[in-house]
Amino acid sequence: MKTSRRVLLGASLALPLGLPGIARAQAWAPSRSVRIVVGFTPAGTTDIAARILAEPLGRRLGQQVVVENRPGAGGNIGSQVVATADPDGHTLLMQTISGGAINYELYGSRMPIKPEDLAAVGLMIRVPNAIFVNPNLPARTLQELVALAKSRPGQLNIGSSGAGTSLHMTGELLKLEAGIDMTHVPFRGAGPMLQETIAGRIDVAVDNLPSVIGHLREGRLRPLAVTTKERTPAMPEVPTTAEAGFPGVEATAWFGLQAPARTPRAAIQRYSDELNAILREADMQRRLADLGGMPPNLTPDGGTSPETFDAFIKAEIAKWGEVVRRSGARVE
Repeated sequence: MKTSRRVLLGASLALPLGLPGIARAQAWAPSRSVRIVVGFTPAGTTDIAARILAEPLGRRLGQQVVVENRPGAGGNIGSQVVATADPDGHTLLMQTISGGAINYELYGSRMPIKPEDLAAVGLMIRVPNAIFVNPNLPARTLQELVALAKSRPGQLNIGSSGAGTSLHMTGELLKLEAGIDMTHVPFRGAGPMLQETIAGRIDVAVDNLPSVIGHLREGRLRPLAVTTKERTPAMPEVPTTAEAGFPGVEATAWFGLQAPARTPRAAIQRYSDELNAILREADMQRRLADLGGMPPNLTPDGGTSPETFDAFIKAEIAKWGEVVRRSGARVE
């Protein structure tokens, strides 16, 4: 039986109406396991963020997602691993404020990559930094700490998890904005820094809230302020730096996905879409809130996109480049 010309014409006219469904069915998908590279050691905030994301991302992609720790140089080694990886969509980077913004000015000519070597996928979480002290220090507010530091110029010390980290730069920003002099003491990671602050050998310290929140809640350390615009629901009793009179001391640690620069646009968009879907899941929202995390809020619906994350990173590079230049900090 012959097919009529009328039937063929009707089918041809109907075809475009089905194209969106066809496009969705043929959306990019990984053909093997995906790795998320972390430029820091296990158990830190960056590693925690990557591992929280890996399971639901793998479930949605239908492929295993593995976390690969490549620590060193303030996150630069991990960034370089991803920047030079095959841009086939199977390698992602859990980027941070250090590797994604601060290091470009801090390392200068020693920086192994350029911003354009990585492509933005999406911002996952923003995390407050906390400024805290040993409970024996006679300072219960940030204003009292500043007054104490001014009465003892250069005598108080301030610890961070390492020279050039975002926590170091947050401390430098506090010193610049408050006009105080404290001696920076860098450690090899947050663990040793917290131990020394609890022991009283470090007076003041700065850390990502997820790492220190247990010590703050149990009274081993005294929180003075969080460095975000709004108070964190995880510790609503702790004021912001702006409330304490220092609105210029704003520093939000952030964690988001990047990929090699030449990764196909379809792959970038797929990962961005899946990240947004995961961030809308109730279990993920609960887990991130328990860490003191805040949603991306880069799009009108509170989510993220490759374009908005790219613009966010560029703004962070400019902001922290200025802080590094003003502080005179350099990695030797």
